[in-house]
Amino acid sequence: MRSTATRAIGSRILAIAAISLGCEGSAAQPAAPPGTGTGTGTGAGTEKTETCLGVADKGIWSDLDDRLQLALPRGLSAARVAATIDRDRKLLLVSVDGWPTKPYPLGGDAEVVAGKHRLPVRAGDAAELAGLLHEGNVKEGATPARHDRDRDGIPDTLDVLMGAHKTRLNGAAYTEGYVSIRYPQGDVPRGMGVCTDVVIRALRNAGLDLQAAVHEDIKRAPRAYPMVKGKGSPSIDHRRVKTILPWFKRHMDERSAKLDDPDDPLRPGDIVFMDTFPSRSGPDHIGIVSDRVGADGLPVIINNWTNGTVTAEMELLGWVPVTHRFRIR
Repeated sequence: MRSTATRAIGSRILAIAAISLGCEGSAAQPAAPPGTGTGTGTGAGTEKTETCLGVADKGIWSDLDDRLQLALPRGLSAARVAATIDRDRKLLLVSVDGWPTKPYPLGGDAEVVAGKHRLPVRAGDAAELAGLLHEGNVKEGATPARHDRDRDGIPDTLDVLMGAHKTRLNGAAYTEGYVSIRYPQGDVPRGMGVCTDVVIRALRNAGLDLQAAVHEDIKRAPRAYPMVKGKGSPSIDHRRVKTILPWFKRHMDERSAKLDDPDDPLRPGDIVFMDTFPSRSGPDHIGIVSDRVGADGLPVIINNWTNGTVTAEMELLGWVPVTHRFRIR
């Protein structure tokens, strides 16, 4: 079984770095002081921010929660921000340009005031949010259940991104081969994986068991999976790129495969199928769009590339063709 191409990538490996989001002792740049109305979340400065998200995530590998952090975009203005207060879950969800971007825990010793809303947050989060929230862009509510499979208050698309970053922090070594795993909710040992395992684990962080979903769909619609022989195997079918593509087409939200479509831009948490061997038919690699941007100006891809690598963020979009892009729905 080869879920991704084994190819010599030579000097490209030297240019690829696993980008830590700085949950351990990082110095991030704070927002503008309160009252300026132009807070940036990552503006000029050296004040230390919180080292982890600090939210209750029901997903994979809770031991990595204290290392998981996300950053708001640089140069962010209040005009691009909207926030929702989930009182029941003690959660503040911040969206940028209409896209769920970062969750914040409520209940800290500091405070952010947005009109009638007085939000108790951690000190570092208060500095990051300063100037970004006001009466007009904050509301009370919760993520609709149809967009929150595991009911943790975090939208599925953001849960997928957080799960992908957990796979990056875990750093599983690329390891080929068949492994017999339990069913459902099965997984190969945590220290190993291939490109599909990044996606399997990230989707599980949002409450979606791809193993069970693919296996049941093969039984329900075998003609959609001509590459599967007999009844298939729940240990391996969902770990093969070409086998899971029909499931994604049938059950996920398919988006434009273009990288520069202004009407359908790439979003963090999107899942991309890639073709590392254009001379062969169809995709042979898969990864998840990160919230970070590489030196080439394109989002980096969280993936497990090939033999000798570990799960990491890599600059792939500039030279590896994308055949399909999907979003959890």
